[in-house]
Amino acid sequence: MTEDKFPDGSPATPTPATPSNEAEPSNSSEPSTDSTTSSAGTPPRSGSPRRRGRRGGRNRNRSSATHPNAGARASESNDTPLDTDIEGDWRSPEADRGLTSDDIATDAREDAGLISSDKPKIGDSRPAPQVAIPEVVSEPKPARRRRRGGRGRGSSQTNNPNTSSPTPARADAPDDVVRSDYGEVSSSGLDDLDEATLARRKGRTRKGRPAGRYTMCVHVRDNGHVHTALLEGRVLIEHSVSGAGDPDTSIDGNIYLGRVQNVLPGMEAAFVDIATPKNGVIYTRDVAWDRNEFEGQTPKIEGLLKNGQNVIVQVTKNPIGAKGARLTQEVSLSGRFVVMVPNASDTYGISKRLPDNERKRLRRILDGLRPPDAGLIVRTAAEGASADELERDIQRLRQQWEQISELAKRSNSPRLLYQEPTLVLRLLREEFTKEYRGVVVDNRELYEEVKTYIEAVTPELSERIEYYDEEAEGISVFEHWHVQEQLLKALDRKVWLPSGGSLIVERTEALTVIDVNTGKNVGKSNLEETVYRNNLEAAAEVARQLRLRDIGGIIVIDFIDMEIRANRIRVTEALREALARDKTRTEVFEISDLGLVEMTRKRVSEGLIESMSQGCPTCDGRGYVLDETMLAEMQ
Repeated sequence: MTEDKFPDGSPATPTPATPSNEAEPSNSSEPSTDSTTSSAGTPPRSGSPRRRGRRGGRNRNRSSATHPNAGARASESNDTPLDTDIEGDWRSPEADRGLTSDDIATDAREDAGLISSDKPKIGDSRPAPQVAIPEVVSEPKPARRRRRGGRGRGSSQTNNPNTSSPTPARADAPDDVVRSDYGEVSSSGLDDLDEATLARRKGRTRKGRPAGRYTMCVHVRDNGHVHTALLEGRVLIEHSVSGAGDPDTSIDGNIYLGRVQNVLPGMEAAFVDIATPKNGVIYTRDVAWDRNEFEGQTPKIEGLLKNGQNVIVQVTKNPIGAKGARLTQEVSLSGRFVVMVPNASDTYGISKRLPDNERKRLRRILDGLRPPDAGLIVRTAAEGASADELERDIQRLRQQWEQISELAKRSNSPRLLYQEPTLVLRLLREEFTKEYRGVVVDNRELYEEVKTYIEAVTPELSERIEYYDEEAEGISVFEHWHVQEQLLKALDRKVWLPSGGSLIVERTEALTVIDVNTGKNVGKSNLEETVYRNNLEAAAEVARQLRLRDIGGIIVIDFIDMEIRANRIRVTEALREALARDKTRTEVFEISDLGLVEMTRKRVSEGLIESMSQGCPTCDGRGYVLDETMLAEMQ
């Protein structure tokens, strides 16, 4: 098996494979790993050393004194503990949850320090340098400069009656539904930046072309499905599919006016009708309530919700199989630079990934922009953002929430209130930075929509959006970037390792099992060394496969037995380091006496195989067919 290399000759090392609980009560035996508390304390003075936790920022102990729902958060499986120390900020109870069902939540919480900043960004191999960023002062200008051109203002957009900003056309929702808009389409915010900051935001170039670590390929098939592939160098590390069929299967992040159908005190949950085929489920810890009203006591679900009650809820997990969507009353709206949490004024944080000078600059700007009735979490993408850009982002989110609230007041029956943009735009909103070499789109209409969106929110990176003409090139974009062959390998149950070893990935209803084998790897010196090296390779590849195949829930890894305890510890640490690049929350336990590693990975939606396959009609997906003649002889 040959190793891919970059054009400069360096090896293209595979990067490990992106929260999440069952959407309705289940008999699953998954262990509960939810965080139950948050920390509060006196903010440290500027310049004080930053506390550092375990690698990846996981498994810190926290006080349970400040979270009103602490007693109820232990029953949900597949969520990992979150760090709660926002440097210089108090952590509110409302912030101790997944903000949305997709990458919005994890990215925003990591940026805000709700998850430790020690966890690197996707694909990072070293901590980000602490670069001193010059102060950016926004001065009023006599006139605004208009954006050149007029891309994307044709059939791909429509004027939303609820907002003056252009929004993408969505045929799967009513006209009066509030949608995530682009904001003011103007690049005037760049006029406020000095040359050094502007050059840093534009990123590096090589031979006149943008340079970066990642490439995103977007392929639109004839059936309307949109495939999005993320590559690091030449290696495929993520793949996602958005279907053009049923709009009720990909609803994470959407906000609904729901009606409580049934309260289950024994399950500490309630079923809510949200105008989808399956009712959603909301647990006690996800219900918003006033601590002063209950005098610090954790209320019961029957004291918070009543049958027939109308509630505003947000989807944090897509419906999977026979299970409905997972809901929360703690609504959040994501922008390019900030995440706004309405009715949670105590929630305030700034990404700990940012340098200290930049954090101080952003804090001074936000002190005059913070709304009195909502919380803000400033994301890493706000690095170098001007005061005008931050103000426009906050105002746009406030207007969206006002429209959502007004629409909810006018409605009496369950309905959709707010719809998230398409999957491609969500990925770009959360992840597109100067580290991306480019975004290649093979559909002209989608290209115009993406180009317009990037010119609106990140105009300095708009040159990295490219249109791929399949007819002119002669091959599809996936074949050109070698995505197709890697995708086929990701659907196979057997994965080969560079040294000749292999992984066997088996998925069941309860959990996913991964078996590590030496295969053709016979080693050189002794058995312990051979097994140890093989397990190290397997740890890196397991993390990549989990991310690529989007496997969630309980995962059991059967590493080859190692006699030396230090080797077992190093293999576990290697697995944690590889998983630290995954934006989806994970938790890894030590190798057991049986040589097994138990871990959890948050599940938001169905995995790669489920999204691209269906059960066999002959054997019902069991993999074998009963011999009816043998059964007939037994009668």
